[in-house]
Amino acid sequence: MEMRAVYAACLAEMMEKDPHVVVLDADLSGSHGTKKLYERFPNQAFNCGIAEQNMACVAAGLSTYGFKPWIESFTPFTTRRICDQIAISVCYADQNVKIVGSDPGITAQLNGGTHMSMEDIGVLRSIPNIVIVEPADTVQLRAAMEALDAYEHPAYLRLFRKELPVLFDENTYKFDLFKVDTMREGSDLTIFVSGFMTKDALDAAEILSKEGISCEVVNVHTIKPIDREGVIRAARKTGAVLDLDNHNVIGGLHSAVLEVLAAEKIPCSVVGVQDRFGEVGKLPYLREVMGMRLEDIVEAARKAVSLK
Repeated sequence: MEMRAVYAACLAEMMEKDPHVVVLDADLSGSHGTKKLYERFPNQAFNCGIAEQNMACVAAGLSTYGFKPWIESFTPFTTRRICDQIAISVCYADQNVKIVGSDPGITAQLNGGTHMSMEDIGVLRSIPNIVIVEPADTVQLRAAMEALDAYEHPAYLRLFRKELPVLFDENTYKFDLFKVDTMREGSDLTIFVSGFMTKDALDAAEILSKEGISCEVVNVHTIKPIDREGVIRAARKTGAVLDLDNHNVIGGLHSAVLEVLAAEKIPCSVVGVQDRFGEVGKLPYLREVMGMRLEDIVEAARKAVSLK
């Protein structure tokens, strides 16, 4: 099932249970699977038009009256375009607004560089009072949305819209908004990852295991506030780190990990967007030009281990 289908289904469940839950979009409900919510919940779903800054302010206003708004658009439009509104109207006022940015990083694909946000985490991570979450599959998405619904403060959900492999067992997975998930134990290298690259981390770990390299794969679903204890523990365990970052290598998950490990003297490498803008292309092409293919990850992991 596509991530956006689960996202819309979770919103419907929340809106059914609680009339204070509302969704606002900037004329992209069709892209996010939420179009039917307008028919089912006409008093809880609002199209603000292509006016994202106004959408953020409307959401902040609704929050002051006890509503629980979720606002959605493509990632560049819910982060860099409305940065001031997020900083002042939402975070400075500590309003209960959930911001959803879809198609993060290179996953914007054919929408090209203008719609390809490589800086959204960096932009929002520097603003106080905001939690930043990036789910890796539909199971984690559902768990994250339930946790965010209960969290009565600003939050940003980085959402891959299409289908992703299911990595967590919905019957056994226990989600903690503020703790990392260790998905594979290892002793030679720790791979920190979030979002759609999590499957790549697990695949790379399997390939490397055949070479005698044991990788610990740690899913950092919440990038802010990052689980400092979990990150330090996993990095100390193996003595070498590789971050996988569908974001500019400046400001995203990699930067967050580096800040935590600054005093640890542990080598920390990265596979991610090397401080450049995006371009038009499908995912295989973009992975190649950005150096983010599975083979690039495996080679980076080998080099990371050699730095110990």
